[in-house]
Amino acid sequence: MSVFSKDQVLDRFRFRAATRYYDPNKKVSREDFDYILELARLSPSSVGSEPWHFVVIQNPELREKLKPVGWGMATQLDDASYVVALLAKKNARYDSDYFHNALVKRGLTAEQMEKAKEKYRTFQQNDMKVLESERALFDWTSKQTYIALANMMTGAAFIGVDSCPIEGFNYEAVNQILAEACAFDPAEWGVSVMVTFGYRAKEIKAKSRKPMEELVTWIE
Repeated sequence: MSVFSKDQVLDRFRFRAATRYYDPNKKVSREDFDYILELARLSPSSVGSEPWHFVVIQNPELREKLKPVGWGMATQLDDASYVVALLAKKNARYDSDYFHNALVKRGLTAEQMEKAKEKYRTFQQNDMKVLESERALFDWTSKQTYIALANMMTGAAFIGVDSCPIEGFNYEAVNQILAEACAFDPAEWGVSVMVTFGYRAKEIKAKSRKPMEELVTWIE
């Protein structure tokens, strides 16, 4: 099994930068993008819920519709090789069919199923308190999508593919546009975040980051 050195990993982290302008003449291959999607699929999530879905927006007319309401990606929609909307599951309660089906996939017995549901009820109701509102529950599933987002961008950097995470858009309008395009059922899913992939059109200045001593507190 090949192992990356720490210097190699850090080099790729330093290479990765939010890419606002992509080279229109250089496109990411479908093979490489399938690899990036596989990184998303293999990502971890809270209680193994996998509360995500990925919409790859390649249709030029649909990308054009997103421009007026997607100020954070307006410079990327024409030239990005791939534009992805990461969806978060709505109403992912411990007693929902969605959770039940996820437990079925684990091959649990009926007794194990009931114990698991009670465990997740306590988690959602008492520990995370996400059952207090639909918004709280959606925020919890949205947080999981950011794990997949980070893995996609980091993994892309390892093969020299650039990316840009995007929250700069009108969420209500983007949800409506994609739902009207039959990308998803808005009663079941909502856009959490978006991301673009391609190859940078120009060099990007080195990232500015806070020093370690400002970020880490050790308790020994």
